[in-house]
Amino acid sequence: MTVSSMHLVLPSSGQLAERFAQLRAELGLSAEFPAVVEADARSVIAHQVLPEVDSTAIPFVTIDPAGATDLDQALHLERSADGYRVRYAIADVPAFVAPNGPIDAEARRRGQTMYAPDGRIPLHPTVISEDAASLLPGEVRGAFVWDFTLDVDADVIAATVARARIRSIRQCDYAEVQQEIDAGTASDSLQLLREVGEKRISLERKRGGASLNRADQEVTEVDHVYRLERRRSLPVEDWNAQLSLMTGMAAAGIMIEGGVGILRTMPAPDASAIDRFRLQTVALGWPWAPQLAYGEYLRTLDSDDPKQLAIIHAAGSLFRGAGYTVFDGGAPEVTLQAAVGAPYAHTTAPLRRLVDRFVLVTCEAIVAGNPVPSWVRSALPAIPAIMAASDGIASRLSRGSIDAVEAAVLRGRVGEVFDATVISARKGGGVIQLADPAVAANCSGTLEAGSRVRATLVMADIPTGTVQFAV
Repeated sequence: MTVSSMHLVLPSSGQLAERFAQLRAELGLSAEFPAVVEADARSVIAHQVLPEVDSTAIPFVTIDPAGATDLDQALHLERSADGYRVRYAIADVPAFVAPNGPIDAEARRRGQTMYAPDGRIPLHPTVISEDAASLLPGEVRGAFVWDFTLDVDADVIAATVARARIRSIRQCDYAEVQQEIDAGTASDSLQLLREVGEKRISLERKRGGASLNRADQEVTEVDHVYRLERRRSLPVEDWNAQLSLMTGMAAAGIMIEGGVGILRTMPAPDASAIDRFRLQTVALGWPWAPQLAYGEYLRTLDSDDPKQLAIIHAAGSLFRGAGYTVFDGGAPEVTLQAAVGAPYAHTTAPLRRLVDRFVLVTCEAIVAGNPVPSWVRSALPAIPAIMAASDGIASRLSRGSIDAVEAAVLRGRVGEVFDATVISARKGGGVIQLADPAVAANCSGTLEAGSRVRATLVMADIPTGTVQFAV
């Protein structure tokens, strides 16, 4: 499931930096941790006991954005006689978080790592998230090692999870892995990532999974002039994401069978939403054929085409209602994550997201035939509200940051006329997408979705994050 995000390539300064600081203050966000939490982190690191099982001989590697230090996942793939074996190691964060202790309490207050264009506000103290628990290369680390047996179509035949010691042999970024795979110089494991990833994408299509193909936004600053550009994800990012989705689906199945856990659920779009969207696709000149599932239709859309860009924007109405479903004592009535096309659980990012820690411990216990710890069961009912509140803050931070960056990019250009595409329209105005720079902003005037317009910039204010156009 590809979504849009924003990354500040070069450091910010002046008004933009002030606005980012103001946003953090407004949302009650701080990268600093209370002294008692930092002290607890140092103590648990000093007394850490690694798992007994030794899997350090497996040549795991990590693949993350360039410069990442909070490394949740490491992977290794190999071919078997009847398909593939995939091992996916997830950082053992629970080893550093005593139930109901200072780190646990602070993590519940935060909910997740927050990402701003100029840095992040971590879920856990960085001595844990960027060092002791992070799957850094050359370091022996504790991990939850998922072991998958796949058939020749990369469908899961069996999946287990257990704690073990691992050692990543290499930290990779997406661009270098993509280059190596394309050149044929990648390791056998990374070459198989493409093979398995593409087969998993085919399986996703068959089960009706869907995603919005939105580009990342990247911001650069040179001599106090900002540029905003759109970046499409590399194929290796999608292949890697398929392993995470596979793990989340396996975790969901384990918890459903075990009768206790927490799922990430989202209902399928209702008939009225589907009907409205179908009418929009016809009006915009790219009709949704009746024989295509909506996920398959969305894959045909090209965001470089103005009318299709408007359709992608409108398709957001089909991805609503995501939340968490807790159950204990039997399988829940609601299990589907419609965008995945299967039951699913957030599992593979415990350094950055609270709920994953509880999912991992739950799955490990069920697979081992042990009772799920009482501290997990007692905590689960509170997790959905914690995550919902945290998601709300993350959304406000993202939206406020994007607004400020877009205002910075357009600073000094008030009165200029820009080529744009109308991506949504309402009485008296709507939202337009500029071709260059890659800004989406409010626009007043008479607009028609999917049409091209020449829009005049009337305001670009960094302190308020306000950008306004008119036609």
